[in-house]
Amino acid sequence: MDAATHTSDTSSDGAASPRLGTRFLVFPQPPYIPGYEKPEVVWIGPSAGGISAGPSDRRMYVADPLEPKRPYAYPILPPYAGDLHLPAEPDADGHFDHITPDSPAFLATHSFACARRVLDIFEGYVGRDIRWFFEPTLSRLEIIPHIFDWDNAQSGFGFLELGESEPERTTSRFALNFDSVAHEMGHLILLSELGPLEGDGAGSDFFAYHEAMADFASLLGLLHFDTAADRILRRTGGDLLINNELDRFAELSEERQIRSFNNSLRVGDVGDEVHDRSKPFAGALFDCLIEAYQSLLFERGLSDLDPRRFSNLRQQMAANIIEAKLRTSRADYELKHFASKAALQEARDIVGESVVRSWRHLEPDDLTFETAAEAFLTAADQGRGRSFVEQFEDCMRWREILW
Repeated sequence: MDAATHTSDTSSDGAASPRLGTRFLVFPQPPYIPGYEKPEVVWIGPSAGGISAGPSDRRMYVADPLEPKRPYAYPILPPYAGDLHLPAEPDADGHFDHITPDSPAFLATHSFACARRVLDIFEGYVGRDIRWFFEPTLSRLEIIPHIFDWDNAQSGFGFLELGESEPERTTSRFALNFDSVAHEMGHLILLSELGPLEGDGAGSDFFAYHEAMADFASLLGLLHFDTAADRILRRTGGDLLINNELDRFAELSEERQIRSFNNSLRVGDVGDEVHDRSKPFAGALFDCLIEAYQSLLFERGLSDLDPRRFSNLRQQMAANIIEAKLRTSRADYELKHFASKAALQEARDIVGESVVRSWRHLEPDDLTFETAAEAFLTAADQGRGRSFVEQFEDCMRWREILW
């Protein structure tokens, strides 16, 4: 059972409770992506207690401005002081899955559920509550589900804001894009766990590392959706080196996205701009996920390919996987689907746990991708990733992060 989804949590009367959690409807990918036209029912974990109208709990709340609002910029910070739309109300049993995509309140419930789900996932890996970096000045995160005529999303001191450039087009609504919400939550969670810079960041990879981690938060989050894991594996026949929605961040259409994890970029291939510089490290983490997944498939008799035989994941193993796939029918894969899905979920948690627990070994002002890679390997060796450390190290060396 993953950190955020409790598929069998039902009480005798069907009501939500602090012990069981609360149901919401969430799109794993935007509804304009084929295969994701219908939202998935998810359970938001009970760690924060009950969720009330808004939605709102003790960690975060939605504020839906009635009038046009400008994005927050210092010194203007939460809480929002203007008039608000009526809050989204739970049903008689305390759930929010009765609020469907055609409801005016759906952007509020969807953005809250996406943000809260990501927090659930990361608290599961950390093993405790994550305290916001803006406490005690502000006790809760404020979520603004839509800002008109603003083609962006941002997070900062106590806020997460989601724009929409053309209200009549769902493709312009960041609140419907789980990847975008997860990315911003990744920044907030990393700041809360790692802490802010004391200096200006000169000589540090702090900002580029933040972008890599925020993108990785969207990947981990996507893999916690049953519908997404099923669709990705069936679409690729279990070969995750084929381009698919798992390796693409913030899809804008079926063919377009902001960044891709499944890249072959090394440190020497990118410039100093923080988003560009983040790509090799994010790609290395994707490689680590694939290494763990393929190793688990081999160990469990689900694949004849042992990734430890290949020194170059991207060329040697990829070519062999594709050749093996050509000899495997879709019906053959279906016999292994659920076992393959279990391997993917385990690989997800091995890498996710190692990443999150590496933060305890890092200092913001001295952070480089090299020290981040070393911390990741240390955390893996101290946890469930121990048997994969050599493979993970190879991934980092291939990317020129370690030498």
